[in-house]
Amino acid sequence: MDNQTRTDTYSMRIHPFQVIVFLLISGLSALFLALTLAYLYQRIEKGIAPIQPPLIFLFNTILLLGCSFFIKQANKAYLADDTSKYIRSLMITAGLTLVFIGAQFVGWQMMQNSGMLLASNPATSYLYVLSGLHLLHVLGGLPILGWFIFKAVKNMKEPVTVLVYFSDPEKRLKLKLLTTYWHFLDILWIYLVTFFMVLSLF
Repeated sequence: MDNQTRTDTYSMRIHPFQVIVFLLISGLSALFLALTLAYLYQRIEKGIAPIQPPLIFLFNTILLLGCSFFIKQANKAYLADDTSKYIRSLMITAGLTLVFIGAQFVGWQMMQNSGMLLASNPATSYLYVLSGLHLLHVLGGLPILGWFIFKAVKNMKEPVTVLVYFSDPEKRLKLKLLTTYWHFLDILWIYLVTFFMVLSLF
């Protein structure tokens, strides 16, 4: 059985990691949907005061879009056996993610400085909780991204190790699943920011 046949056979199987990522995304989608619906219910039934997220949350959105773009570029570089572009794209993704984490703390500080404290308003509490949960899952994915960078730098020094790295179907699958997770976090953040900004108008 040649390498292509083994790769095709491998890609046709449902890997446990695929199941884990699917369950994780499904669970997170249900959790965030339930929390945003609970907030919407309180807005309608109890008439709690609306809030508007700080403008830096829009900047954070751009950062996450950049993460999605560069991790997609890493996938393209992997398929093209482009070592330098692959490592560079992963490092830029990690760098933008770290900037996002820092900017998120700045956003919370801006909220506190403007009087939007955790217990000041139920709507404010929802914004803290939802953005905090999102950040926790960004932090959860960061070590995995770091592992990819570490393995790439370690194994891409000799032509033989580069060939082995790029021909590994399991590594290709894991990179694809990591990309799916990063895209999901991006979409989830856009949903949260849009949700709060739209409701702040009413």
